[in-house]
Amino acid sequence: MAKRILFQGDSITDVGRSRDNLADVGRGYPLLIKAQLGAEYPEEYEFINKGVSGNRIVDLYARIKKDFINHKPDYASIYIGVNDAWHEINDKNGVDTLKFEKIYEMMLEEIYAACPDIKLIIIAPYVLEGPATSNTETIPDRWSRFQVDVAEKAAVCKKIAEKYGLPLIELQPVFDEAAKKAPNAYWTPDGVHPTAMGHELIKNLWLEAFDLIK
Repeated sequence: MAKRILFQGDSITDVGRSRDNLADVGRGYPLLIKAQLGAEYPEEYEFINKGVSGNRIVDLYARIKKDFINHKPDYASIYIGVNDAWHEINDKNGVDTLKFEKIYEMMLEEIYAACPDIKLIIIAPYVLEGPATSNTETIPDRWSRFQVDVAEKAAVCKKIAEKYGLPLIELQPVFDEAAKKAPNAYWTPDGVHPTAMGHELIKNLWLEAFDLIK
């Protein structure tokens, strides 16, 4: 029986997946992972993407039963955090860092209670300067706020990964290094959402983390 891999997160995971076709994992890093693992290990894994564009940690937690626990995955990765900052900066509807940590831990405890043998990967958010993160026309300190808030969320992800002994994918240093080799827009057109090349970076890190738990 094929082992089930679940991708959970926001738009960076969603990337246009079909809501009506469970086999459709979108056009981002989940697709690249599915292609590589599926080719290397035919029929050994089943891939499900339940990322939802615009989600914050509270949204993931709200749909934990339907879009996580009910699928009973053997493996899962969780990529969340940038909208918790972005929604606050734009609309004052984000999630502060203390609440982010509290909800994240509540979510993991429920996941482990329902799926005690699951193996998880935590992905910490990143941002680069771009149209979505550094436009100062309406919010003069937009870029500095993005930097600080997303870094706080990434630090929480690291803290949680260490507490639960989980593999952590830290994207910020990787994208910072990539931005030295090509302009930010090569990796992300708006500072948040990856291009195909950005998704390839995430895929490579994901597979390295997966090797530690498979």
